[in-house]
Amino acid sequence: MGAEPIKEGTGRIVRYELKPLAELGHPRIDVLANLSGIFRDSFVNIIELLDDLFKRAAEAEEPEDQNFIRKHALALQAQGIENNSARLFSNPAGDFGSLVNEQVTDGNWESGEELGKTWESRNSFSYGRQDKGQARPEVLTQLLKTTSQVVQEIDSVEYGLTDIQEYYANTGGLKKAAEKQRGKKVSASFVESFSKDTTPRQLDDLLRLEYRTKLLNPKWAEAMASQGSGGAYEISQRMTALIGWGGTADFTDDWVYDQAADTYALDAEMAEKLRQANPEAFRNIVARMLEASGRGFWQPSEDKLQKLQALYELTDEELEGVTV
Repeated sequence: MGAEPIKEGTGRIVRYELKPLAELGHPRIDVLANLSGIFRDSFVNIIELLDDLFKRAAEAEEPEDQNFIRKHALALQAQGIENNSARLFSNPAGDFGSLVNEQVTDGNWESGEELGKTWESRNSFSYGRQDKGQARPEVLTQLLKTTSQVVQEIDSVEYGLTDIQEYYANTGGLKKAAEKQRGKKVSASFVESFSKDTTPRQLDDLLRLEYRTKLLNPKWAEAMASQGSGGAYEISQRMTALIGWGGTADFTDDWVYDQAADTYALDAEMAEKLRQANPEAFRNIVARMLEASGRGFWQPSEDKLQKLQALYELTDEELEGVTV
């Protein structure tokens, strides 16, 4: 079954008529909804309505090949798993975040699969009329095994995919978790709800666009550097996010690292400006470049690598108060 909105009167009242999924043109889909902690806590009424729809779809008397929500719910029911129509997952009740960004920031991970596992363990909690944060790892695992496409909405021009850590920590983490369970690649796309053009855009294309127009844009670089400590921090955060996208989405375009190194580390004037403004941020910028090389995300020349290592050691010595 599926819900089709029917406007009444002025359009302020909307009722939903349930129709077979096949009639709506979507006979072979199931849904896994990952909720942010803010949405989970702020829109309980919407979550309960969505949960109702999934439950009614799972109970609909329809052929399984025309209703995958029902198909998967019945498979889980046969395993004795409770609330097999659960489709709305988030972090533990009262808690926030996937912790993937903390792992990336600390450098405390060995592989992308490890990041996916962290995301999965933090998002195995179900919400709806029946569940208020109950752990349903078996349901989540089953849904991840059948996930072929991840879609994320972007509702603001203020923050993009490379601006904050949450995008790779959640969307990237979900993508990697699904790939681990499915055993094959999962595509990811984004829809910009603030734009008239809501055509889904592929993750890699958006990342390339953002890095070209922000981190690697000379005007943006100069504007950030002129802001002093805060600007250096913003550059540093984007370098951390670049590592995060490499770990969760396998985004490893050499040209991004090459140009970032040339712009922020190997340009003597820029490097000195950033180091003076915020030495910890500058150390992180260089450290992320070295980390990218060590993880195989980037293949710099030996000369460039040695210069970056020398810059890191110099900045580290200054921060630690070591004199040679």
